[in-house]
Amino acid sequence: MKIKCQLRVLFAEEKQKNPEFRQGDFANSIGISKAALSALVNEKSLPSLEVAHKIARELNKIIEEIWIFEDY
Repeated sequence: MKIKCQLRVLFAEEKQKNPEFRQGDFANSIGISKAALSALVNEKSLPSLEVAHKIARELNKIIEEIWIFEDY
């Protein structure tokens, strides 16, 4: 099973709505480093449940809308 991360798409949509949107500011708002957020966006790592929850809450999404389980 593969987990597909939608953060890149969601951040692009957010940037269209709000040109002032910055990933670094988003990372700070949820208490993680810019590097940690970059690793999540680029699918180099998976978040802890706590971080996934903070991201989902900040984006007004549910976790399953951000990280999608895909069968091979």
